[in-house]
Amino acid sequence: MPVVPAVNDSSSLTIDPLCEGFEVPEFVRRFEHIPGGEVVFGRGVLSQVGEKAVGLGAKRVLLVSDPGIKRVGHQERCIQSLRDAGLEVIVFDAVRENPTTEDVDRCLASVEGRAIDLIVGLGGGSSMDTAKGTNFILTNGGRMQDYWGVGKATKPMLPLIVIPTTSGTGSECQSFALIADAETHMKMACGDKKAAAAVALLDPELTLTMPRAVTAFTGIDAMAHAL
Repeated sequence: MPVVPAVNDSSSLTIDPLCEGFEVPEFVRRFEHIPGGEVVFGRGVLSQVGEKAVGLGAKRVLLVSDPGIKRVGHQERCIQSLRDAGLEVIVFDAVRENPTTEDVDRCLASVEGRAIDLIVGLGGGSSMDTAKGTNFILTNGGRMQDYWGVGKATKPMLPLIVIPTTSGTGSECQSFALIADAETHMKMACGDKKAAAAVALLDPELTLTMPRAVTAFTGIDAMAHAL
């Protein structure tokens, strides 16, 4: 199997070389599944984010991302899809690895006074968890610490679209946000079925820009989740 190196420009990458020499059924290349939320898998499905957001009634969207995702071009492609669908986009792209309550607070500050009606989490588990954490407080108030545990949100939450760019965390298919308390450093698992994504877009081509170490670690993580 050829090795596809991590690069800083995703425009010329394709997943086709990874499939050379293998029998890959079409249902493995692309599928859709709708359990509690809609899961769409396939090359290039990132481009569907605008269409999916409109289908959920969005007009003003918060996009949560990180500097690495911006650098390789995935963020701009996501923004373009949303804007092509006629949506206003507010971007918070300063998520740090292993987010804390400070990351959630900074994300909240980026949309203060803006009536957003949908959140998109683009990136690894850190971006998706920050998006979920922001959703808790935007819709239910209080602090992140108030939602440590299960089922603490009493009000409806905004629809969430998640677009993972790594293969391992599984944050796109569960309803927990793992956020550390910035003061005590205690990691808080904050879960509620209302926090689950309405749509998960699984685009395998987004994983081609991962650094080698991240590719290895998240691959092992994916296998661990499957055991």
